[in-house]
This record gives sequence, structure tokens and C-alpha cells, in this order.
Amino acid sequence: MKLSSNSGPSTFEPHPEYDGVAVCVDVTPLKTTQSSFGERETFRVVFETTETREDGSRFLLFSRNFTASIHEKSAFRQFLRQWYGRDLSVAEQAEFDTESLVGRTAKVSVVHAEWQGKTFANIGLIRPDRSDNPLKPCGKYVRVKDRKPKDDEQFRAAAGGKDDSTDWRRTKVHVGKHSGLDLGDLDRESVEALVVRWLPDAMENPKPLKADRELIDALQAAAEVLGIEIDEDNIPF
Repeated sequence: MKLSSNSGPSTFEPHPEYDGVAVCVDVTPLKTTQSSFGERETFRVVFETTETREDGSRFLLFSRNFTASIHEKSAFRQFLRQWYGRDLSVAEQAEFDTESLVGRTAKVSVVHAEWQGKTFANIGLIRPDRSDNPLKPCGKYVRVKDRKPKDDEQFRAAAGGKDDSTDWRRTKVHVGKHSGLDLGDLDRESVEALVVRWLPDAMENPKPLKADRELIDALQAAAEVLGIEIDEDNIPF
């Protein structure tokens, strides 16, 4: 799958909404990506699922961008905790090799989100796969590290994620115990707590600060993606 960053109609077809098994086929090399808060070294986890295109090829499913951290509050640690159905062991925390993820299966729920007129496929939920016959890779996918640099660049453009300054995941939380973290680095429970406890009062403020407005917008986008219900009775119209 290849996309150009040039303007014009996009031929990218996001993964359909889905609830089923997936198998990890790649953990991409670290790459410098730009966000509104500067450059970051990030990677993605790539899956194949049982969904197929018209030509019979399998759809690929891409995670969000992760930084290379397994700190207990990092987004990647939360992702692994959901995927494994447990937290990392002491040994895994001491040294975690992302190569161990390749070939590992999971059960995933894929949800669509609209952003700036485009449809994105997001992993709304990932959990352990305990089926007797785990899904195997089809064998046709070529890992990013094995591609020529030019193809690598084109591939990453097709990775199916939002990495620009308007991505709600990159919005800094400036309130509560998670102050200073990106919203995308919080687990679902923490995001939901902000939506339920902070958002209604913030939206009633007639003169919110710039940071408040940014977090309000980000929480509304996050709630839509994560399926968190916003109490509309507490939102002024």
C-alpha cells in the first residue's frame, strides 16, 4: 500500500471496521516524526487480519506511533498490557525485545474515525488471542527494515495514521495527576476520567485558556475514537 503526500485524491483504503484475530507482522524501525511539540523517534506495530481486499490480499492494520519507552505510563506499555492481558514481567521490564512481538497473535477491535475529511482505522481495543488455531502471516508482507529506503518512505506515508499537529494524541494534558503527558500516552480509563470529570466544567468556562481549548477539542476527538459517551446534559449549547 503506497500513498503520496502530494495533494489530490487519495487511493488509500483504510482497514474495515472489524472485530477478530490479527497477527503481528512487523515492528517498524525507529523514525523521526514531527509533532507540534517537536521531533520524536517513533515506531509502529503492523498486523495482518483475516479481512481481505477484492484481489484476495489481506488488509494491514497499523498501530499509532509509539515512542521507544516501556515506562509504566507510556502508551506502548499500556498497549502491551492490553495485548498480553497482564503487565510486563520484571524480566521484560528490564529488557524488552520488540522482535518478540512479530508472529504474536491478538484479538483486535478496529474502529473508524473521521478527521479533516479522511477516514482512519484505529485499534480501539487489543486483547490476548487464546484460540486453538492462531492466525499465521500470509508470507507476502515485506518488513520495513528489509525494504529499500525510497519504498520505506512511501510505506510510512501509507501507514494509516495521523501524525500532524492536529492529532488529539499529541495534545498536552495540563491538569490533574497526568499533567505534562501527551493525551495519547494515557490509558483509556484516564482519558475517560478527564472526559467525565473535567470536560463538562471546562466547556462551561466562558473564557477558557488556550491550553483548555486545545484539551477540550482533543478530549472530544478522543471520546469519539474510543467510544466514550459525553454527558450532553452538562454541555452548554
